Amino acid sequence: MNPTFRRAATLIPLLLTLAFAGCDAPEPPAEGPYVISDHYTKHEYRIPMRDGVHLYTAVYLPKAVDEALPFLVHRTPYSSGPYGPDAFPDQLGPAGSARFMDEGFIFVNQDVRGRFMSEGSFVNMTPACPSGAPAGCMDESTDMYDTVEWLLANVQPNNGRVGILGISYPGFYAAASIVNSHPAIRAASPQAPIADWFIGDDFHHNGAFYLQDGFNFFRRFEHPEPNPTAARMDPFEYPVDDAYTFFLDLGALPNANKRYFNHQIAYWDSMMTHGTYDAFWQQSNILPFLNNVTASVMTVAGLYDAEDPYGPIGIYKSIEERNPDATNTLVLGPWFHGGWVRSTGDALGNVSFEEQTAIFYQDEIDLPFFTFHLKDKGAIDLPEALAFASGSNDWHRLPAWPPPDMTTRSIYFHADGRLSFDPPPADGADSYASDPANPVPYTQEKTTSRSREYMVEDQRFVAGRPDVLVYQTEPLTEDITFAGPVATTLHISTTGTDADFIVKLIDVFPDDTPEHLEPADKYLDVPMAGYQMMVRGEVFRAKFRNSFETPEPLTPGAMETIRFAAPDIFHTFKAGHRIMVQIQSTWFPLVDRNPQQFMDIYSADDADFLPATHTVHRSATHPSRLEIGQFIAQ
Repeated sequence: MNPTFRRAATLIPLLLTLAFAGCDAPEPPAEGPYVISDHYTKHEYRIPMRDGVHLYTAVYLPKAVDEALPFLVHRTPYSSGPYGPDAFPDQLGPAGSARFMDEGFIFVNQDVRGRFMSEGSFVNMTPACPSGAPAGCMDESTDMYDTVEWLLANVQPNNGRVGILGISYPGFYAAASIVNSHPAIRAASPQAPIADWFIGDDFHHNGAFYLQDGFNFFRRFEHPEPNPTAARMDPFEYPVDDAYTFFLDLGALPNANKRYFNHQIAYWDSMMTHGTYDAFWQQSNILPFLNNVTASVMTVAGLYDAEDPYGPIGIYKSIEERNPDATNTLVLGPWFHGGWVRSTGDALGNVSFEEQTAIFYQDEIDLPFFTFHLKDKGAIDLPEALAFASGSNDWHRLPAWPPPDMTTRSIYFHADGRLSFDPPPADGADSYASDPANPVPYTQEKTTSRSREYMVEDQRFVAGRPDVLVYQTEPLTEDITFAGPVATTLHISTTGTDADFIVKLIDVFPDDTPEHLEPADKYLDVPMAGYQMMVRGEVFRAKFRNSFETPEPLTPGAMETIRFAAPDIFHTFKAGHRIMVQIQSTWFPLVDRNPQQFMDIYSADDADFLPATHTVHRSATHPSRLEIGQFIAQ
């Protein structure tokens, strides 16, 4: 940036009286009231970007400043409110406690371009400027660069160092902001960051549309133009208390506009017109652009994150490959979306992890990471990957992720619902009829909100359905730990021309497993004896089996091979437990229904949804299977 421009930037206080609490508002400190206004002075600025657009930025400066402090930046599309010089949020820095506030940082909360009180045009998942882009190209890294330059020159006393962090969408901004990093950015923590909205985060997995999440999110996320504005749309009011019933009654996707949206949700309309992995989606994929990262990076991921299981691993790997000299760490815990600061981390649903994993993270990892890199204070001894294995419920310090030197184990489908590490000895197949008018539910909970707990929910509620194939091993004679992605190979045939295939890897508890919760404390009142804990579930839309850009129909009756990888796991199946796999073709309303004929599903009519019979082949020559890395602790 031209230094003349930086020096000429002027402070433009915003005298606002609007108050708004965004959906990403932090939770109050856990250990009691902490009155931020007693400890911090708030300043509101409109920071100029190189194209003249001004971004609303709230700066919280400690009142008792006896040393130059670093900046800790949070950039968000969810509002940096409450707005007004005398309006303070309940939390500065990560949620969970006052630890960051007590430590002392210059906290900076910024509305990203085009959102709420910032000027400019908002673009979802801002495309990064490619290498060699013209000088006028702007993206999140240029906006962050200009913000850092302005802060260093105009907010004192600072020590010349900057950190950035964020969860979910703000996690994307944390990652995108360190491309071509400003040299003052010393520490960055993308947490549950979004990487790609078509391949594996939030609204699509392997080309299949995540209906309930997309409908709920974008109905709330859009806000009135023009900006600056503090207004936003209200959440959707369901006419019934059950999303399964609501979306089944809604029918084909075009009915969302006909009955509810009336083409007022711009990004919904964009999703409805980009049904393949075209340039619209590809330009928003941050992974190919994570170059020239000089900050120390700590990416945080929840292994039971229902929203962004793909992005954190992808961002960690991309930074590792493209910036070999960067300090790059991955922290993997048994957490839901943001659970490392939004819970104690000792359980999810009815599944216990036996220790407060989130408290360990808060005490030993996140604050020490930032104080070490931004203040030269204390020490931080993080391995390349710090990961918690559920099942055995223990932490592991690893030299890489996935762990090196693992043995790939194949788990094969056999006759009579058997699952084995031995390949099938003879030809065989299993068939089931899938009817879009009677889809398999993804949860037995009656709710209009997509629960976080479904990620480990007991699967007995669908195991007896005729449209769900079930395979399981004999009780294991010893513990076995799997780590990394779950690769699936299915040899299938069908009477239709398209189909979805959902594969669920399940830990079946022994029949003598004792209860550890009172019924009133359970997520769902099901017995732990025989509990079928989903460890990972993933969907694949068959027409994308050869290319996400160019879909192809299935040929009725012909055998086809489908290969895909489910997001990473780290789980120990204990001795006495069984390994189970369930296969089905609907997962509703988490995933929209496939008409089971080759077409543009986003423009389908209600009459297009047809029953079909799907066959999974498990022969010696075409062995359908899962392949996972077996981890053995050193």
